[in-house]
Amino acid sequence: MPTVHHQTPLGIVRITEEDGFINCISIRDEELTPDEPQTEVLKMAVEQMNEYFAGERKDFDLPIRQEGSDFQQEVWQELLKIEYGKTITYGEQSERMNSPLAIRAIAAANGKNNLWIVVPCHRVIGANGSLTGYAGGLWRKKWLLEHERKVVGVGQTMLEF
Repeated sequence: MPTVHHQTPLGIVRITEEDGFINCISIRDEELTPDEPQTEVLKMAVEQMNEYFAGERKDFDLPIRQEGSDFQQEVWQELLKIEYGKTITYGEQSERMNSPLAIRAIAAANGKNNLWIVVPCHRVIGANGSLTGYAGGLWRKKWLLEHERKVVGVGQTMLEF
């Protein structure tokens, strides 16, 4: 499976491709050496990551595909609808999906998202405004939300009451 390790402001990102689709983008805490992408799809992913971190890209147009149940696929599709620089709560996500009682299942599916930043699970926060549930670490979630807020000049990292 073609893979590239790419340096970002938040650490080394591991991007993998399978059958012409990006199937995993994950932040790594271990010491890895960045390398060069070997396929056109990986080159496109690295370029779009660089544009995102430079504040020049708000939407990704990569060929993506990740394994998951029909429910997980539905949850991840809903994440793609959250606007850059905005946040919603897990409750709002469940309401958008017409599944108000499925908050925990939706949160669990968010946690199974393998496409860091591209499928923006970092834009979902707790009902009390807390930054909860982020596999890359809460400090990275906060950094991403602050980055997007700065780029658009609006947005929030937590709910204001």
